[in-house]
Amino acid sequence: MTLPAPYATSPAADHGLEARLASRLAPLATQEGFAATPLPGVQLITSHCGHARTPLMYEPSLVIIVQGNKTGYLGDRIIHYGAGHYLIQAMPLPFECETHASDTAPLLGLSVSLDMAMLGELVRRLPTAPPTRMPAPMAAVDMDADMGDSVMRLIDCLHDHEQAAALGDGRIREVLFAALRGPQGASLRQLVAHHGQYSRIAEALTFLHQQYAQSLNVESLARRVNMSASHFHHHFKRTTQL
Repeated sequence: MTLPAPYATSPAADHGLEARLASRLAPLATQEGFAATPLPGVQLITSHCGHARTPLMYEPSLVIIVQGNKTGYLGDRIIHYGAGHYLIQAMPLPFECETHASDTAPLLGLSVSLDMAMLGELVRRLPTAPPTRMPAPMAAVDMDADMGDSVMRLIDCLHDHEQAAALGDGRIREVLFAALRGPQGASLRQLVAHHGQYSRIAEALTFLHQQYAQSLNVESLARRVNMSASHFHHHFKRTTQL
């Protein structure tokens, strides 16, 4: 099944960089769907066909697309992320997703889990950022040169098990650092600002995702993150934008 892509790429996209990333990643993409790599927390994403709008949930992660396109639907928002973009998924939110790919032009990408300890260390080393409005919990970002170079070094690392063992954590740090300095870096900063409402809602969503088989209600989730039920309800809607 081939779905027509809703757009090609960002007007500012570096098509040469996209092609280099795709050609370097393609030899690793031998398994359909999500596939493990030598680096814990880093997965390959491959699809040789399109997929219609389907319910989905990503773990908190960066989803980096180097070929093909995806369209996400979160509430009334439509989020296009394709070649030359990365998706910041700051919270484990359920959404719907379309994949635009074909056998001759498969979707290729990487998923990099958000390591909170690593993020926290990086944030502490950066200057304090000025206050911003509530960041989006899920947003697509154009891949700039710094992010593109970091992703290329990460992909190179996946080709060599010894390099992955010795340098893998550093390559992941570079990618997270580039995302922190990008236009949606505030959502990552607020995840590790433990005193903020954003991180509390993220903690509640992660617990809900992990314990979905339990009987949970607003009151129990609010207690878990030390909020009143009314404040939890207000900030949940404001943070998730649902």
